[in-house]
Amino acid sequence: MISGPVAVVGGTGKLGNALARRLAKAGQAVIIGSRSVQSASQAAAQLGCGLTGLSNAEAAAKAGQFVIVTVPFTAQESTLAEIKAGATGKIVVDTTVPLMPPKVMRVQLPPEGSAAQRAQKLIGASASVVSAFHSVAADKLATDQEIDCDVLVFGDDKHARAKVVALTNLIGLRGLHGGPLANSAAAEALTSVLIFINKTYQVAGAGLRITGKLGEPNG
Repeated sequence: MISGPVAVVGGTGKLGNALARRLAKAGQAVIIGSRSVQSASQAAAQLGCGLTGLSNAEAAAKAGQFVIVTVPFTAQESTLAEIKAGATGKIVVDTTVPLMPPKVMRVQLPPEGSAAQRAQKLIGASASVVSAFHSVAADKLATDQEIDCDVLVFGDDKHARAKVVALTNLIGLRGLHGGPLANSAAAEALTSVLIFINKTYQVAGAGLRITGKLGEPNG
């Protein structure tokens, strides 16, 4: 079990809410963060399991090891500014995909190379950014069903990355090391491809599965 509560910033949205639910069902203490304390409290009450709802800044400050950021790309900069002080010394799990409506089926990466690299630049060296959960459908995460999808995890700090892989496994998914933060660009770009596949082939929540018999990770 992870020491201290996990803060899910943007926890009133579909992805944040689904991750908070899975963490709570795994027995983990969770704080839902939102720009509106009222919205966060309502979401926490609806999920039950003793969850707490606070502002984004308060949620980050009261988190143990992890602050999971689950907001749209347009809100990434302002949200990271809110949590920067509270996230000092912690692992910030960034789930951001640089989708730019209306062309969400077209890959559009930011000048930094990826949303994850942008997050590390914005939050500075006081916290370690690890990116994950780009290609898992929130609607599927919100259920108890087994999800036929892997989660690629990226980060420059190998130890922080390993902790997020373990966090992913805790909630019933298979987390896999995907390499340094720069490699997050591949998963972020793939999200637009998956959205295109969903529409073209009329599938609900296409995902990614790594084939082959995997051994224990090196390093």
